[in-house]
Amino acid sequence: MRHALTIAALTTALAALSGCVAEGQGDVAQGDFSPSYQGIQTVLLDGDLVSFRVAMQGAREQDDLEAYARCAAAQYALIRGAGFVRHVRTAVAQDGNTWRGDAVYTVSAALPKGFKTIDAEVTVRDCGEQGIPTV
Repeated sequence: MRHALTIAALTTALAALSGCVAEGQGDVAQGDFSPSYQGIQTVLLDGDLVSFRVAMQGAREQDDLEAYARCAAAQYALIRGAGFVRHVRTAVAQDGNTWRGDAVYTVSAALPKGFKTIDAEVTVRDCGEQGIPTV
């Protein structure tokens, strides 16, 4: 009987602890992130090679700016009737609270070779769910 009570107490304690961890993680994930997206400039470089110049304020880190550029590239691909983009490079600069990026992607109808390929339709849907604007 004592063994059963110990197991019940441990189970209750673990359930309480797991609830605390999940609640704390949710608070951290939401934070005070409220970016201001400053616009997208699209520049056709050569054939299927396109540069996306983006700017935003309130980014937490470089990844936020890169996500903005990726969303722009994915939407651009869909507008052009292509289904995929492949990331080539991204140059990032920060001046105070303003982040600027120049991201280059190849746009293609078929899945391109390489490791950094992006399914445009899936990415645009994900961007919308995250509140990141596209072209």
